[in-house]
Amino acid sequence: MVASITIDERKFIQNVHHVVKDQPVMAVVKNDAYHFGLEFAVTSFIEAGITTFATTSLQEAIRIRQLSDAVYIFLMNASVHFDLLKQYDIAMTMPSLSFYNEYKTQLAGIKVHLEYENLLHRSGLKDQTEMEVLLKSNDEQPSEQQLIVDGIWTHFGYADEFDVEEYQIERNDWLTCLEYVLNLGYQFNYIHAQNSASYVREDGMLNQHTHARLGIILYGSRPYSTLPTTITEQNFTVSANVIQVRDIKQGETCGYSFQFTADKDCLIAVVDIGYGDGILKTRAKHDALINGKRYPIRGLMMSHMFVEVDTTVKSGDTVTLYSNNIRIDEYTFKGVGANSEQISALNHHSLIKEIIT
Repeated sequence: MVASITIDERKFIQNVHHVVKDQPVMAVVKNDAYHFGLEFAVTSFIEAGITTFATTSLQEAIRIRQLSDAVYIFLMNASVHFDLLKQYDIAMTMPSLSFYNEYKTQLAGIKVHLEYENLLHRSGLKDQTEMEVLLKSNDEQPSEQQLIVDGIWTHFGYADEFDVEEYQIERNDWLTCLEYVLNLGYQFNYIHAQNSASYVREDGMLNQHTHARLGIILYGSRPYSTLPTTITEQNFTVSANVIQVRDIKQGETCGYSFQFTADKDCLIAVVDIGYGDGILKTRAKHDALINGKRYPIRGLMMSHMFVEVDTTVKSGDTVTLYSNNIRIDEYTFKGVGANSEQISALNHHSLIKEIIT
């Protein structure tokens, strides 16, 4: 008996179709495609009709290119490995005016997307004035020394926040910047700003945008809690097994350092999964699914978990921590951690990974 991650490939692709609805999408596949596996995700997205990808890692961008010569790849972090960007035909972000000025010569022939800093303040040109300065400077270079301005973009850091006005501020600031630059007469093959939350919140793409840049919703998690679960289906399962069921008397303790003290006589199932397999300690404050019923988790160790059960639970029963019936996003909204945090924590070296085709 070994704890495992199971992904249903057919349902994964069906869900992508359901989410995308024929809109042009740039699929975010950073961090090994949210830990689903880069090769699995990219090939599945291609089968679903997506041919534009974004990642933060040059190494991942190269792996995507090795999977397909036909797709478009955008690197969301800047790189100074200009030879590799050219060799593998990878576009990258323009993170600042100072970066452009420092590497102007080496950037010749490189595809870039101008990044607007916005409220996230993570990276990007500060405003439309800096964009205009860069664009005009590039125009003044001989054609063989120019970079290729292929896109313009930003990131909405507050699209899943409803109790504050920051989303409207960052949205309006971006649209003002975009309109200004377009009115200068420049055209872009790629205009993208919307993450999963903004895409759903706006019921599709914003005007003048070429792509929605989607991440977590493609992988089966809702970006905010008021959405129905039908908007995206979680097509992977994290499960473990009941090793044995123990009788615990009132007042007895389980686990290291008094993790659980029984306030009554009870049954504790010992399960073969723990934080070493990537189950967050905050996740262990909640429940697990056994035989269609939820039971409270009472303790979490590196390789084991305690779940308080009843007499219907037996050794060998399957214990589900995540599935479409006990979803990642449910625990996100309970404060366990972000959707991506829970997924990224999973240990693919200790858990058995199975892809159902």
